Amino acid sequence: MSKMKKHTLAVFILLCFLTSIMQGQQKSSLLWKIEGKGIKTSYIFGTIHMMPQKDFVLPQKVKEAFENSEEIYLELDMDSPEVMQKMMKEMMMGEEDLLSNHVDSTEYKLLDSYLRENVGLGFAQFNRFKPLYMSSTIMSSMVGKNIASFEITFVGMAKEANKELKGIETVSDQMSVFDSISYEKQLDDLVEMLEDLDETKELYGKMVEKYKSENIDSLYNFTLKSFDNDKKMIDALLHDRNKNWVTKIPKISKEKTILYAVGAGHLGGEKGIIQLLKEKGFTVTPIIE
Repeated sequence: MSKMKKHTLAVFILLCFLTSIMQGQQKSSLLWKIEGKGIKTSYIFGTIHMMPQKDFVLPQKVKEAFENSEEIYLELDMDSPEVMQKMMKEMMMGEEDLLSNHVDSTEYKLLDSYLRENVGLGFAQFNRFKPLYMSSTIMSSMVGKNIASFEITFVGMAKEANKELKGIETVSDQMSVFDSISYEKQLDDLVEMLEDLDETKELYGKMVEKYKSENIDSLYNFTLKSFDNDKKMIDALLHDRNKNWVTKIPKISKEKTILYAVGAGHLGGEKGIIQLLKEKGFTVTPIIE
């Protein structure tokens, strides 16, 4: 698989995650307890943004963490109409630009054909939007008709339990990450991915299996390989955001017990949220069923 195609899959995975016995346990949970001076005990859970319904399970330990928490924080506040409106606004191309200006005729035909066959819409319906909107739509179609989402599940649970749901970052924060990548590159990546759908689907299947194993370091390493260890891309999509979130968590958890639910790829590794919280002096322990 080419470097560009791997980049596209890695972005989706994110839109879309020692040798002692204890260290082994630390690598086998998606749910962690955060404790320490100056904060109320909180939890962080690694999600996958889209997965087939047949593979979706919300573990009992996560349900219990939800019940024990006063507020829920996702990457974005997906329950806010204002946030969703701002997201759609920020996904729009500039007034003088169209998405079709950034592809050649062959690429246009490939994308248009796939969209018409699998989504029921043509390229023209995406022409005023940035590539991310088309990429997300295409990726959703690849996952299948019956798609489950932890984020949407938490939105519903929060409403039912009358718990406030918020976002740890803003729409502008998130969109600026993707805006740092040229439209041409994003579209080239998407075209390359469509040129080898079988391999793309196979890699996605492997990622889902790694997620179900709850091995956060394995998920992190899988993401690095998907980016071909492209430091600039990895820093923008993972490490820089991790650092930003870790500065916010102590302030957010100061007065209330919080359940944070973010992409699982953000948890593992030396620059992952778990390690960064430990470096700040917090005790972070895996919750094992």
